[in-house]
Amino acid sequence: MLTEEQTDQIRNKYEELSAKGALPTQEEYDGNYRRFRERFAPDLLAGLDGEELLIRMHDLRDQDSLVYWLEFKKDEEFNNRMFGGIGGGSAMKYRVFRRKETGKWQGANKSGKPKDIPLEEAIQIARENRDQLLAGCELLAALPVDDTSDEVFVELQRKMDEQAPDIAHLSWAHKYFSMIHPHKIDDYHSLEWEHYILLRLQQLPPEGSGRFLSAGRFVTAAKEVELPMIYFTAVLNQIYGDRYRYWRVGTHDGKTCHWQQMKENGYVAIGWPQLGDLSWLEPKKEARTRLRAELQEKFPTKEPSVIGNWSSQIRKFILQVSEGDLVIAAEGQQIQGIGKVISGHRYVPGLEFPNQRQVRWLNLDEWILPNKQEGLRSSVRELKNEVNLLEIERHIQGSPPPVIDRLKPIPGDDHRKQLSGIPGRIQSVLERKSQVILYGPPGTGKTYWAMKAARDLAAIKAFGKLFDQLATSEKEQVEGNTASAGLVRMCCFHPAYSYEDFLEGFRPVTIDDQISFELRDGVFKALCREATQHPDHSYYLIVDEINRGDIPRIFGELLTTLEKDKRGKPITLPVSQERFAVPPNVYVIGTMNTADRSISLLDSALRRRFGFIELMPDSSVLAEMTIKGIPLRAWFDALNDRIRQHAGRDARNLQIGHSYLLQGGTPVKDFASLKRAIRDDVIPLLEEYCYEDYSTLREILGKQLVDDIGQQIRQELFGDGQESDLISALLEPCPEITSSSDAVASSDLDDENDEFDEDDADESADET
Repeated sequence: MLTEEQTDQIRNKYEELSAKGALPTQEEYDGNYRRFRERFAPDLLAGLDGEELLIRMHDLRDQDSLVYWLEFKKDEEFNNRMFGGIGGGSAMKYRVFRRKETGKWQGANKSGKPKDIPLEEAIQIARENRDQLLAGCELLAALPVDDTSDEVFVELQRKMDEQAPDIAHLSWAHKYFSMIHPHKIDDYHSLEWEHYILLRLQQLPPEGSGRFLSAGRFVTAAKEVELPMIYFTAVLNQIYGDRYRYWRVGTHDGKTCHWQQMKENGYVAIGWPQLGDLSWLEPKKEARTRLRAELQEKFPTKEPSVIGNWSSQIRKFILQVSEGDLVIAAEGQQIQGIGKVISGHRYVPGLEFPNQRQVRWLNLDEWILPNKQEGLRSSVRELKNEVNLLEIERHIQGSPPPVIDRLKPIPGDDHRKQLSGIPGRIQSVLERKSQVILYGPPGTGKTYWAMKAARDLAAIKAFGKLFDQLATSEKEQVEGNTASAGLVRMCCFHPAYSYEDFLEGFRPVTIDDQISFELRDGVFKALCREATQHPDHSYYLIVDEINRGDIPRIFGELLTTLEKDKRGKPITLPVSQERFAVPPNVYVIGTMNTADRSISLLDSALRRRFGFIELMPDSSVLAEMTIKGIPLRAWFDALNDRIRQHAGRDARNLQIGHSYLLQGGTPVKDFASLKRAIRDDVIPLLEEYCYEDYSTLREILGKQLVDDIGQQIRQELFGDGQESDLISALLEPCPEITSSSDAVASSDLDDENDEFDEDDADESADET
């Protein structure tokens, strides 16, 4: 079933994930399977009846119930996430459930809505579910091992529909079957996911909507790569990522083709310019009603059916098309390009197609869909015909991304360059909300990323280039100099920081030896004043340690006008009585150390107005760096594992950030630098976390480094001549990391270097 290239890719990814310890071991899988079957094997369910059966199978409030184990249980005893997710939707998917508020059992009425049912009726549904699970397990047990043809699984699906008609189509039942027979079917419990993965493998899924029709394909492919099903699907998830949808978007408005502009500037868009900016649309009934009313007002001659159709297409483009989805740009039957959506909705006034989604083009071949009529009469249409979807996948897989010469900018597009990575996430939140807070444990790069994103975004808006590409004079305009402030400014909140510092207030001045008070603008008001005067630039204020200030007092009435949809709407300041508004070209980036204060403790009004991005320790930046036999990545991960295990309830926010082990943006490269980082940064921080609790500190740092009886760190290990003992002390709590892939790779490299040195020495001797 698989091509040689696909087989190699899957095997290589499996070996990579295994080497990093990113996959559970076979022993962990076997233990989870065993414990599940010890509780819920078919013969055990067959021995239950009455209310005991109902509770054992369907009481979500009981953490020992079948449905709880399948959907929610994740602990040392059983981790349901290893075996495919079934989350989402209501408890009605189980056909019977106990209502949380009332404790009464509920089933479905004729329209599928939940209703209270008597206990005996609930028990009867549980019996039906149990009996159909047992019937399905018997069918799977009888399934031939060697024949995985489509015909065999078509017959399996027919029998499942016949003998388990109420549950054969349900995800939780499919997961149960896969837990009992993991080698007979796949663990994709969603038909959409099965078909998505097959399409990515360039396979046309079998016809029909049954959950068991595709299983033979996965069993066949898993055998071809010689992997158990559970590993095979885990690797496929890593390779292909989140499922996306396919959207056909028209490029012609009936008069003009807009494709060239879309291609050159990396976007797809819809028309209806009479409606203006559609950012206000929400997935609510009120917004849908408003949109239809505005369409009817702007196009009074159109029939209600046309208005309804237009409304549906507009809402799909604004609300349903998501980042990561594929868009297929088309004019009539002609496909013009395939791209991946990389941004939310944006509005560019002055264009015939002003409501846009930014796109990275993947393929610009011109061709025609096999099913030519799908979506032909729509500006926005989700494509679902799988013959068409397979053809789309064949066009984007294996072809290099197209090179596009940008011929001309579009109005308002000079600052739309999409950043990547963490700066790209910051940019995305700022486009939606205009302010963001980066939060996480100390040392995770919050200030670094805030500054990098702000500099790049300001530079793109002002000069069309990233900050590092600017000339010195241009960089000064972004960062400022001794004579003037720049487009990017910074302040730091602290307990004494006030409204007067941030917005405005009276400050004492001495004139002719007389003290008087004058009204002065604070840092934010000064920035807003300048931004109002220069609307063609973007201004960024970075508020470091935003949680250390008294936020409601510092922001005051500013919170009202900070929201994006209230930008430009003036309020009256109580001190100066001046009319003041936050202009739309001002952006705020805050940083917050969660070791000091939980995000949940922030003022709720502030939280509603800011987006939030969590930055956690990232050991990948330390990969392949080994110092004196200590693999930095593995040692760092093991240290944070022990912190999470021993540092208390909020231990996740007390981890050590990777920046403590960086110098100039790269990992420390010698033992002296590593020793200083541990002695001067890591240990003092951990001592603060474990204030006077040296037994906990010993669990984290190890018994060789911490004298818990004497309540002190063994500082002598950091002295001269103690290198060997210090290395031993650092590795003592986690000796297993010396067998990690990083350590082994480093050892191999050392052997190669030693061999080279010997050869070099022999050659020198011969010359002598």
